[in-house]
Amino acid sequence: MRRTFLWINVVLASIIVLAVFLQAYFIASYAMGAGEDALDAHGIVGGIVIHASELLVFLTAFGAWPRAWRWIAVTFGLFVLGTVQIFLLPPDEDPASPWVHGLHGLLALFVLVYAAFIAQRGIRDLGLRRGPAAGAGAGTPPPLP
Repeated sequence: MRRTFLWINVVLASIIVLAVFLQAYFIASYAMGAGEDALDAHGIVGGIVIHASELLVFLTAFGAWPRAWRWIAVTFGLFVLGTVQIFLLPPDEDPASPWVHGLHGLLALFVLVYAAFIAQRGIRDLGLRRGPAAGAGAGTPPPLP
């Protein structure tokens, strides 16, 4: 059952990574004149796909890493960061402090890296990524051919 939760967690974290790139595309398209549809797509992907996935990454962490409270807290941090990022959106009316609201886009980069970090941990725990050969030190260069 743990492997199932690990897989779900990895898939959700990977969806977040890919969706942040999609977010950047939509907002850039909007800025270049694509119209309200691009802004609506940006809002849907961010508000529904990404934020829901952040919450599910946290919830699946309980099954993926049972009783690993520090790591579960790390996954909760992704949800908290995503929530803070959403609250940095400017209001629909004239934003009072555009410099502060600009942090919304900056924190998207942190969300991307954070989700990739969580996905990498899940991939490692699933055994899909091989570490250094047994007996090889972490700082030892690979043997020459």
